[in-house]
Amino acid sequence: MKLYIKQKVFSWKDRFTVWDANGNDRYYVEGELFSWGKKLHVYDVQQREVAFIYQKVFSFLPRYFVSVNGVDIAEIVKEFTFFKPKYRIEGMNWDVDGDFWNHNYTVSRAGSSVVRIQKEWMTWGDSYELDIANPADEIPALAVVLAIDCVTAQQQAAASN
Repeated sequence: MKLYIKQKVFSWKDRFTVWDANGNDRYYVEGELFSWGKKLHVYDVQQREVAFIYQKVFSFLPRYFVSVNGVDIAEIVKEFTFFKPKYRIEGMNWDVDGDFWNHNYTVSRAGSSVVRIQKEWMTWGDSYELDIANPADEIPALAVVLAIDCVTAQQQAAASN
């Protein structure tokens, strides 16, 4: 199953529309404008919240939590490295590896792909393709990818200042 994310270029707060391979809207992701730490709400097409991603504010390394139906299911931690970014996903037995700066990486479970992420080039704004192996992993996989994107965007913004 493939999902596509397009970030709005001119937006005061984070807004993503997630659609399927047929171009149908699947999810809407919206950030909070004024909050301590980054917070993203993921809504289905009926406007029901299906996931919530939030940042642990006072942490030495970037740390995000993924909540589905009010239960924290995963913690995404950026590990301390000098050259290549590395992430740890706690709570789901998932591993992540690849090129995070170019949004080309894979999240796997026991060696099998859960989701592959590729950045679409030559588009207005950032666009991504998520190839999810099992439809049952759709919402957690989307939320984990969004959390990793938050860390990457935060670090790119800090590097440009």
